[in-house]
Amino acid sequence: MTTDSAAFLAALRLGDSFLPVGGYTASYGLEQYVNEGRVETATDLRKLLEAYLRRVVGPCETVALANAHAASAAGELETLLAVDERLHAVTMPREFRESSTKAGAKLAELLLEEGSAAADGGADVAVAADGRLEDGDAATGFAAAIAADETPGNYPVAFGVVAQSRGISRLEACLAHAHAFVTGLLGAAQRLGRFGHTEIQEVLEDLRPVLVEVCEHHVDDDPAAMAAFAPFAEIMGMRHERAGRRLFVS
Repeated sequence: MTTDSAAFLAALRLGDSFLPVGGYTASYGLEQYVNEGRVETATDLRKLLEAYLRRVVGPCETVALANAHAASAAGELETLLAVDERLHAVTMPREFRESSTKAGAKLAELLLEEGSAAADGGADVAVAADGRLEDGDAATGFAAAIAADETPGNYPVAFGVVAQSRGISRLEACLAHAHAFVTGLLGAAQRLGRFGHTEIQEVLEDLRPVLVEVCEHHVDDDPAAMAAFAPFAEIMGMRHERAGRRLFVS
């Protein structure tokens, strides 16, 4: 775990809903649960978010983030792109994929390109003879690949690359992302008008040990293990696509 002040502040920035990447527009199916009366109490909400952490965030998004962080640190662009493609492939609901890629592209635009320009004066990314990006500066290459529509640019992958470029450790990056995911959904639950501030904070406190457990368990997983198993949440996400009244984009 790092004690570097700059890295700590960067982690706070990445985990803050103030960062304009559009996370506040996504509920990842929670809105549909609420609209169908499947989440009515704080206990219901806590159980749902715990299931998300254990079945989606941990075995899928945390694995992608941690491996993206490692690939970025090693300068392995092709590995990084492969992680991004796998995460996109195992994310079933269309709205979930669209929310993730829109947020990832915005994060890359805001922080990856900003960081790359500061580091190298805006130098161009090296391109091989066949037109593919060469391995090297993985952060710069990843941002360029997103801009050129050569990779989906999923948010957890972009988060991992940005975190590594800012000196945030892998585990801390996973924790920051998982915390941001939970607080984002809790904020969505509150904006849906079903829960007050006290209930939301109680749920967040109850989920803290689960969040730590999930991140520590999956931070060293191989990319091949990346998979989610939350069929009912995926169904809720797919139903949300056709809902007549929607406050959130997912």
